[in-house]
Amino acid sequence: MAKKSKIARNEQRKLVVERYAEKRLALKKALVDPNSTDDQREAARLGLQKLPKNASPVRLRNRDAIDGRSRGVLAKFGVSRIRFRDMAHRGELPGITKSS
Repeated sequence: MAKKSKIARNEQRKLVVERYAEKRLALKKALVDPNSTDDQREAARLGLQKLPKNASPVRLRNRDAIDGRSRGVLAKFGVSRIRFRDMAHRGELPGITKSS
């Protein structure tokens, strides 16, 4: 079980990423647009720098939806490898069977 503070921090980061997603996308688009002038690129770069660090999606961490484990998380199911195995053995995941 992960610390509650780690789980809460990641949830807070999700909200910040969601809040700034459109603005961040517009600034990134201005940076790579071949038609934008140097001044526009400079303004976009400064705008990106002024955004909070936690507005970057890179700072998010995939965590187990049940206990918050950060490593070995299967993104397709949203649970860790350990939790996935237990749930599969109990038949809680439809369509998942052992290979042998």
